[in-house]
Amino acid sequence: MKPIWIVDDDESIRWVLEKALARENLATRSFANARDAVAALEHETPQVLVSDIRMPGDSGLDLLQLVKQRHPGLPVIIITAFSDLDSAVAAFQGGAFEYLAKPFDIDKAVELIRRALDESLRESSIEAGPADTPEILGQAPAMQEVFRAIGRLSQSNVTVLITGESGTGKELVARALHKHSPRADQPFIAINTAAIPKDLLESELFGHERGAFTGAQTTRRGRFEQAEGGTLFMDEIGDMPFDLQTRLLRVLSDGHFYRVGGHSPLKANVRVITATHQNLEQRVRDGLFREDLYHRLNVIRLRLPSLRERREDIPILVRHFLVQSARQLGVEAKRMSDATLAFLQGLELPGNVRQLENLCNWITVMAPGQTVEIKDLPLELTQGQESSTLAAAPPPPAATDSALPQHHGSVQPLAPPPLAASPEGWLSLLELQAAGMLSSGQQDVMDVLGRQFESALIRTALKFTHGRKNDAAIRLGIGRNTITRKIAELGIDGAKDD
Repeated sequence: MKPIWIVDDDESIRWVLEKALARENLATRSFANARDAVAALEHETPQVLVSDIRMPGDSGLDLLQLVKQRHPGLPVIIITAFSDLDSAVAAFQGGAFEYLAKPFDIDKAVELIRRALDESLRESSIEAGPADTPEILGQAPAMQEVFRAIGRLSQSNVTVLITGESGTGKELVARALHKHSPRADQPFIAINTAAIPKDLLESELFGHERGAFTGAQTTRRGRFEQAEGGTLFMDEIGDMPFDLQTRLLRVLSDGHFYRVGGHSPLKANVRVITATHQNLEQRVRDGLFREDLYHRLNVIRLRLPSLRERREDIPILVRHFLVQSARQLGVEAKRMSDATLAFLQGLELPGNVRQLENLCNWITVMAPGQTVEIKDLPLELTQGQESSTLAAAPPPPAATDSALPQHHGSVQPLAPPPLAASPEGWLSLLELQAAGMLSSGQQDVMDVLGRQFESALIRTALKFTHGRKNDAAIRLGIGRNTITRKIAELGIDGAKDD
């Protein structure tokens, strides 16, 4: 993480902030005037910039204007001894993250800097993205068709709709389309429309102005602005709320949009790639998806094969995932015997490539030897149960998005978990998942895994109680108001009052 820059001609202010941030284990760099800070910006950038508004020479507002021209995503906090309306308006019009009047409470100043730091790390994570597009592996004829399609679309900016079952690698294909396009040097931004609550999705896509709603303390760029000049990938587009489909259609039609609470149109120069596992034609017939939006998105359709259609790729995928998992944990990679590989090729894996990857993660943690035999596989596989049980029951080596326990598919709600489902198993997988996310530089690991964990628990409890949320709350040991709020925040369907 880069240091926090403090620009103030008052040495005592610099000293106090330096000491307070040092206690928070945050690195700082200080400047006595804006001129020195501007010179330093030629070679490096801070994570957050804190600047006095009135200094000899260039003012803090001059510095703010220059920073926003060069680094629009960098949060700038303006400090001034003149807590008047004109200064506040000028700071916010210039794009300041927040305004802080002297004399200020040092704890509140640190809290404000922390908020700006979180915003900066979030922006950096989104804009940087993975350094390299993960390799798409496959020798099967069905995958060769996919590779040929990516090649044909490499120099095109046309809208693409990617279809296929869950876990087939739709985001990997979207990243490959971006990597080989004329927009490769610009951002690739991905958003899962099904994972974000309806009330927040509009702001995530289009951004919001300061004060647009309760909690909107600063202006925030949406995913369309973050992807400017590059590619915006919207996964699970079939789950987009109907009213938001109208806004998306307008952007695709005329290339303009408004932030939530905004009045000035913004131009979007973005290539849109969407994906879904659902039958959009059926959703159009059911009145759940706009037909005009469907035709806007369905310019080029790219269907990804399920793992059942490319069983010959399982050995190379297994070897790749075992090496990848071992590298993340810093251990020696395990290998599968020929008999084990042949056994896996004969299984039904409804979670497709994602399920296979999670299985390899489980093997890296749980299998006793370096060579994996059939007996070392999870009992859910070797006892010949339906592989959907593997996708549903803890420990979840396979079909969940997060390697956390979830219940879905054909599992009976009241069935007891398998004997092999020990707490140590899924906890080890949780640690593995967290390690992978942390090693990739993701900043919101606690929030992402926490939401998925809560969602899995509540969905499972609702299945046990046939959708009755009050009974589910009692089973989980939480309050009625808590489960109601969580169901809304997590976008969980199927709950009903007792």
